[in-house]
Amino acid sequence: MGLQCYFGGMTVQTLKMASIPAAFFLNKPISKTLTLGSLPLRFSISNNRHQTRPFLSILSRALSATATAQEAATTPENVDTKGMKPQWKAAIDFKWLRDNEDAVALNIKNRNSNANLELVLHLYDKMLAVQKEVERLRGERNAVANKMKGKLEPSERQKLIQEGKNLKEGLVNLEEDLLKLTDALQQEAQCIPNMTHPDVPIGGEENSTVRKMVGTPREFSFPVKDHLHLGKELDLFDFDAAAEVSGSKFYYLKNEAVMLEMALVNWTLSEVMKRGFTPLTTPELVRSSVVEKCGFQPRGDNTQVYSIEGSDQCLIGTAEIPVGGIHMDSILADSILPLKYAAFSHCFRTEAGAAGAATRGLYRVHQFSKVEMFILCQAEESESHHEELIKIEEDLFSSLGLHYKTIDMASGDLGSPAYRKFDVEAWMPGLGRYGEVSSASNCTDYQSRRLGIRYRPSEPTLVNTKKGKGSLAPTKFVHTLNATACAVPRMIICLLENCQQEDGSVIIPEPLRPFMGGLELIAPKSS
Repeated sequence: MGLQCYFGGMTVQTLKMASIPAAFFLNKPISKTLTLGSLPLRFSISNNRHQTRPFLSILSRALSATATAQEAATTPENVDTKGMKPQWKAAIDFKWLRDNEDAVALNIKNRNSNANLELVLHLYDKMLAVQKEVERLRGERNAVANKMKGKLEPSERQKLIQEGKNLKEGLVNLEEDLLKLTDALQQEAQCIPNMTHPDVPIGGEENSTVRKMVGTPREFSFPVKDHLHLGKELDLFDFDAAAEVSGSKFYYLKNEAVMLEMALVNWTLSEVMKRGFTPLTTPELVRSSVVEKCGFQPRGDNTQVYSIEGSDQCLIGTAEIPVGGIHMDSILADSILPLKYAAFSHCFRTEAGAAGAATRGLYRVHQFSKVEMFILCQAEESESHHEELIKIEEDLFSSLGLHYKTIDMASGDLGSPAYRKFDVEAWMPGLGRYGEVSSASNCTDYQSRRLGIRYRPSEPTLVNTKKGKGSLAPTKFVHTLNATACAVPRMIICLLENCQQEDGSVIIPEPLRPFMGGLELIAPKSS
């Protein structure tokens, strides 16, 4: 149940903590256009006047043309941007992008991304040119300062003072231009998706391949009921009251369904803790920048993220986001890797565009409970940990007696952070189809480069072999992985529909019974 990444036109789903009708602020458009009209790039200084190259008009047109398709800024209209801090910086290897332009371009195409690699490389080249000019002016300014240390004729000193003043003014302006250009480069480059594992099927979701099938659909000797029917008869849900209180796609759990949720969470945590995972509960409000650094667009056109109006905070759509932020801007010792977390949280998703019978009931809702696994590890270990995560998921579902298939998702269905993703789809007999119940993604260093999470190898690197002196080894970016251990609503669907009996009761799978006070059966209430 991965929270997908989107890049596109910019509208925002907002939550406003006031008694204003939701229609007033939901889907309110915001400005997303990066204007470089105020970014004249000055490449030379002459008589205290700045010469602007024709590049400016080309760059402004290029950015304006792509601003509706890609994230360029996140500032709402009518907000003064003069005092805002610059765009956060991801440690993107621009030289690698340029050296591997063809492979990156093909990857963008295979993943149906709107990223504009040509513009990114164009901005990168211009940034390097401006950096070079800044360095040249700094050198000239230092040379002038050194000259003024000696004995000089008053006229010569005055000439140097004026020259230094001109250089200082020019340098201040050029450094400001460099900052704006760097921000523009970052905003464009952050739209480029992660590279893709060579074994990933190329194409859309229909090209995804089944890597494993476990069990067979249960054969029923009586008419099968879906979870909505069962929930009504067993008095487990109340969608109508929730719709009045909160809106559509919200629900109340009642009676044994509450116990079932708690049992699923506690059983799942106990199982993954046996495998070395540290349990966590997480904040459920996070800064928008952390959402972005994890590879999601909180203000994208098709976003699933609820943003809080008038703040820089969002409700989380998955615990992957706050867990990813725990070690943000840190250098970890390699001796503590891998770090394995199992995080329980509530998750909130707009489910933009979701409708129809296939999403009814508990299948696609705005709020739900989930246990999420998250691993930080060294680069060479991430593929083995990916296999570990999918194996844990499969073991959990098998122990509950579910029939499911594990799918190697195609390139066009990968979110931007994922290098490779395995989904698990379980059979839901009442719905008459398979439904996604979990996913496991290897994000390599895509998120850590944005979150600033590195590790330092323990072995020193020799820098002066003659003297035998060494230094600390250079830091490397960790790899991050995430996987759904238990998405509660969809697990309830599977259990109710697969474990239903002819008399309308539902058998509780044996592993969950100790977590439900020994309850073995959810029986119809006596009339």
